[in-house]
Amino acid sequence: GVGMGMTAPVSITAFPAEDGSLQHKVKVSLRIPSQFQANPPCPSDESVKIEERQGMTIYSMQFGGYAKEVDYVNYAAKLKSALGSEVAYRKDFYFCSGYDPPMKPYGRRNEVWFVKE
Repeated sequence: GVGMGMTAPVSITAFPAEDGSLQHKVKVSLRIPSQFQANPPCPSDESVKIEERQGMTIYSMQFGGYAKEVDYVNYAAKLKSALGSEVAYRKDFYFCSGYDPPMKPYGRRNEVWFVKE
């Protein structure tokens, strides 16, 4: 019964297939606002879970526009290429992050995050 509003970024955990495309399994994560961090309200929908995300170091690539799945896949490939083979990061998933409300037409910010191992 508590309204918390929208927070940014919205992160989607993507699980790449062997060919680089995304599996149809995803997890959408929203940040709980600061005032609720110590004692978050219990979700009324049992499909919603509260998880604590541990600190991490990420490699990131930023891009603009209204991001679609193909954009995240393409920028993940660009980030992979930019990092080369010497950099260790998680290959079983990556994060697709968006920072803007849907009604913002210009200056949009999206990122692909690889988690450093």
